[in-house]
Amino acid sequence: MFDKVVFEEVTLEGEYVRLEPLKDHHKEALCQAINDGELWKLFVTKVPHPNDIDDFIQQANALHQAGDGLTFATIDKTTGTVAGSTRFMKADLNNGRVEIGFTFLGESHQRTALNTEAKLLMLMHSFEVLGVNRVEFLTDYLNTKSRNAILRLGAKQEGILRSHIVMPDGRIRDSVIFSIINNEWPGVKQHLQYKLA
Repeated sequence: MFDKVVFEEVTLEGEYVRLEPLKDHHKEALCQAINDGELWKLFVTKVPHPNDIDDFIQQANALHQAGDGLTFATIDKTTGTVAGSTRFMKADLNNGRVEIGFTFLGESHQRTALNTEAKLLMLMHSFEVLGVNRVEFLTDYLNTKSRNAILRLGAKQEGILRSHIVMPDGRIRDSVIFSIINNEWPGVKQHLQYKLA
């Protein structure tokens, strides 16, 4: 049903946010976003230290070439600045599914319209362009802020993957898995558009 696809390098653009495929020229601005709130210190998520940004970009490019997904620089259109990053990942287009994750925003861009609109654009691309059956989201069980944000998108919690990931500090985390499936998408889209209006 689905072709073996290397994700096309698309730019997704809305009123508040532009998602550009992550490239080397985003590096300095992405480091500034990460420094805004010292995001690498958050123990409930994985954000690269600015010193490791070259590896982060190289890994993103390698995963894209392998057909895993596509990593974006999240651009605040009002200021033109890089606010953070997000990605399509763990793509299994033969089975019609993809994960949206590895999302982080500098502290000054959190709790703004950027993340909501970025997710709307990515979900539209997933369901309306790629034609997937489901989009998945995973987060740390302890990351209450992220869990609530995913629920506010309209995703449904499916379960808890116990002892799922070893975090950079050695803690073994439980992950919570959420999804939106294609027959829910019209209502979720309407809900997100209403939130942004």
